[in-house]
Amino acid sequence: MKRILVPCDFSLPARQAYKFAVDIAAKSGGEVLVMNTIAIPVLFETTFGVQPYPLDLLQSQKLEANAREAFERMKSEYNVDGARVSFHLVHDYLLSGIRDFIENKQVDHVVMGTSGSSGIEEFFIGSNTEKIVRFSKVPVIAVPAAAKIPTTVRRIVFPNTLELDQNRLIEAVKGLQKFFNASLEILYINTPSKFKVDKEAYALVEAFAKTYQLDNFTVNVRNSPDEKTGILHFAQEGNCDLLAMATHGRQGLAHLFVGSIAESVVNKVDCPIWTFNLQYQ
Repeated sequence: MKRILVPCDFSLPARQAYKFAVDIAAKSGGEVLVMNTIAIPVLFETTFGVQPYPLDLLQSQKLEANAREAFERMKSEYNVDGARVSFHLVHDYLLSGIRDFIENKQVDHVVMGTSGSSGIEEFFIGSNTEKIVRFSKVPVIAVPAAAKIPTTVRRIVFPNTLELDQNRLIEAVKGLQKFFNASLEILYINTPSKFKVDKEAYALVEAFAKTYQLDNFTVNVRNSPDEKTGILHFAQEGNCDLLAMATHGRQGLAHLFVGSIAESVVNKVDCPIWTFNLQYQ
């Protein structure tokens, strides 16, 4: 975690994400790159073809000045020795701006605040953070506005389906565990469609841990009607400093009808959640 991108609009969720990123950078000796986006002009149709709305230079300069002032205030309110922080203004839309920034600046993690969404808004639109989780080629840590940011990550909850074809994901999670020097809470959600008696479920988790040579872990099995509900209930028990999950980064109709458990959980947990996009690994 040497180059950490924090997309920032200076809202409460964004400031929470900034604080968490600074703490991580202080531990890793890395840099926090705070990025604020100013949307490019919208195009509109005229008798002369597609034309951009005229850009008001004074207004653009005012937006830039306001963003820099907000960054300086945020930086003065929270800074930690050992963490380098830089500010970057990008004239682009949020999603495309983040994707290009990750590639151009060789970012290895994104830390982003989320205020959550629900109901029809979540189904058709989702939060900005959920979209970044879906498209990011590097791991994303989503920090809910109401999250209790741990001073030290001691417990990483790792929900898993226990298939033995997860080498890259497991190596990434082991690296995360080593970085924080944390215990790993392996969580298996026992659902009616794939029900296993406790003895069988615990045996599967133990075999999974042995196959991947996991250390400093505990085994947790929970019965629940579905995976998402089980993960949320476990996280709400207070045993979670950081939730680590994989996402498949589904897009279009596949995302609409199948969705992603990780992307849904991002909007509902009250602890930071680390996501690893299997599509790009």
